[in-house]
Order: sequence, then structure tokens, then C-alpha cells
Amino acid sequence: MSIAAAQVRIARPTDKLKQVKEFYNIALGMPIIGSFSDHNGYDGVMLGINGANIHLEFTQHVHGSPCPAPSLDNLLVLYYVTEAEFNTAVHLIESHGHHPVAPENDYWIDKGLTYEDPDGWRIVLFNGLYS
Repeated sequence: MSIAAAQVRIARPTDKLKQVKEFYNIALGMPIIGSFSDHNGYDGVMLGINGANIHLEFTQHVHGSPCPAPSLDNLLVLYYVTEAEFNTAVHLIESHGHHPVAPENDYWIDKGLTYEDPDGWRIVLFNGLYS
């Protein structure tokens, strides 16, 4: 039996909402698809992934929302179809001051580049959809 979900939203708290929003929106080019302020003490932002029904949501509570990254191998992997798209993504993120970090798992070394968001969560830009 297969059940189809209409969309996927990945949500996590942060104490650095402004910086996280800028990282995903400006440095990774994800459009803001929604936001809210002071909803029961929470502020938040939802960002989309172009061409996909996948959204990232980040929230921050007025009394704090610590969310340390659990390990260096918890990853959000963004697959790019063409090398040109990959190169554009790398140029965008690096032009905003973010630089690659060594991946925890050697598998990723020749597949793409790994970066950290302001909370220390890792993002891999994957060079080619089926590489």
C-alpha cells in the first residue's frame, strides 16, 4: 500500500532565526514562502525549494530555541541536475562568505561540497543529479 503525501516540510528550532533565514534565502537562493511573528511566542519562516513540494521551516521562541546540530553527518543534500546549476549554487553561497568544510563521511568528497549553516547543520551541494 502506498500513501501519497502532498508535500514535505522539515522544521527545526533555532536561536539564530535572522542569520538562518539569510543563509537559506540569500546564500542558497530558497524563496521565502511564508512567515509569522509572535504566534504563541514563536516567530518563524518557511522557505521553498524551487520546483519541489519540499519546505524548510525555522522557528524561534521568545524564551529561546536552542538546537545544536546533532552530528557532522546529519545532512541536507541538495542535488543539482546540471554542472552549471551546481556551479551557480556554489558561486552564490561562497559570494555570501560561506566556505566548504570537510565532510564527516568520505563518500561526499568527490560528490559535491559541504557547508555549515549558522547553527552548524550541514548542507551538501551535490554536483549532478545522478553522479
